[in-house]
Amino acid sequence: MAENHEELKCECREAYEDIDRKAEEHSGDPSALIEVLHYAQERLGYVPRDVQVRIAEKLGVSLSDVYGVLTFYSFFRERPRGKYTISSCQGTACYVRGAPEVLARFEKELGIKAGDSTPDGLFSLEVVRCLGACGLAPVVTVNKDTYGRVTEDKVPAILNLYRQNAASEDIPAGS
Repeated sequence: MAENHEELKCECREAYEDIDRKAEEHSGDPSALIEVLHYAQERLGYVPRDVQVRIAEKLGVSLSDVYGVLTFYSFFRERPRGKYTISSCQGTACYVRGAPEVLARFEKELGIKAGDSTPDGLFSLEVVRCLGACGLAPVVTVNKDTYGRVTEDKVPAILNLYRQNAASEDIPAGS
């Protein structure tokens, strides 16, 4: 793998070196792909393209194999998540009770599409197939908080709650 870590976009040289070492331990072993991807995800919070390439080279698998595993398992992320991950259920019960309109409103308010994060790193928006709360449809979660019977009109208030939380966390103690 490339030894030059100067071009890295973040202050994560140590994480990249750790990922390189983990991949080296499994050099030429394609069966270790999920293990190494999992390790990379733990270290960085996501698996960026350059790390995918490094892992593919070290394990002797194609980049398309790495990408296939990365996109098959919902655990893996290709981009960093925002501080608050919004999951919009699009399962049958939620769908027939207005989930597409709720999702569209989140996309409009945040200026992103599902699968993306806001440029400020505050929010990520994702679609899930079922949150297991069909009686409360449509359902949205923000990290571990669950909101039931969400309408598109409730979206701005939900977002503002987390924007206020983030802003209050930025205020120095004693202010």
